[in-house]
Amino acid sequence: MKILLVRLSSLGDVLHNLPIVADILRHHPQAQVDWVVEEAYVSLVKLNPHVRKVIPIALRRWRKGLGKADVRAELRGFFRDLRAERYDYVFDTQGLIKTGIVMACARVKPGGQKIGLANGTEDSGYEGISRVFHSRSIPVAPRTHAVARGRQVVAAALGYTVDTAPDFGLPAPDASGRKPWMPAGPYAVFFHGTARDAKKWPPADWIALGRALAPLPVLLPWGSLREKEDAAFLAAALPNAAVLPKLSMMDAVELARHAALAVGVDTGLTHIAAAFLTPTVEIYVDSPRWKTEGNWSPRIVNLGDTGAAPDTAAVLAAARRLLETA
Repeated sequence: MKILLVRLSSLGDVLHNLPIVADILRHHPQAQVDWVVEEAYVSLVKLNPHVRKVIPIALRRWRKGLGKADVRAELRGFFRDLRAERYDYVFDTQGLIKTGIVMACARVKPGGQKIGLANGTEDSGYEGISRVFHSRSIPVAPRTHAVARGRQVVAAALGYTVDTAPDFGLPAPDASGRKPWMPAGPYAVFFHGTARDAKKWPPADWIALGRALAPLPVLLPWGSLREKEDAAFLAAALPNAAVLPKLSMMDAVELARHAALAVGVDTGLTHIAAAFLTPTVEIYVDSPRWKTEGNWSPRIVNLGDTGAAPDTAAVLAAARRLLETA
């Protein structure tokens, strides 16, 4: 059985679809699973050794250079790779026009199926017109967790039941993955940055938490100039904290994987820490907890909800408990 997964972005959403691979192989051990994903997330998908082939797509970059010969050559190469196989099943678990078009361009065997979401979940970016590309559309409940959504669609199509905790297929940390900028011993990482200000936890709470965790080193990553400024503000008040250099996505993944403790707001890197089963405190400030909370391990604690940010005491208590039991 040959299966193609179409999940292009974003970081957290790609991560949340990784358990589909383990589900398929648990019930169909001889299946071959390929994946189309945005080029920025290819390395993340390749961490799962059970994905046979990763097909990069660069829609974000190609849009800016369609008149260039090299971009058109890349596009031709992409469609050549996409259409090199005939699949038994093509799954679009994102439900967008762009993912539907990718699905439409993939080839299936005689009797093969192209399957996607019949509806979106609450506050999702689902585009209903994407159903025109399906041979079968599978409904999900409006409040289906981001991890469960794709798992349920694929399970319904392949005839099995989702009855296990999600297996992300990610490797355990090892010494080879440690970077020169990591402390030699245990450290905490604060994933304080997020694109939407309303989802941020107040700086005063980060500072109080960092001081209470001393002398444990606290590493502060950043992804934009604004986040770098925020990290510098926190570090100025925390003698045990350090602002990291700008990291690649995979360096940030290693940062999450090797931490003794990760504390973060609702953002992709926090969810990556949880997927690695790093002791993780997920902080929800202005997003619904039910959508993405790490609910598959006691090493993950989820606090807060939309309009109900947790206080420092609750986060500190959770962090200390995780450190004591790790």
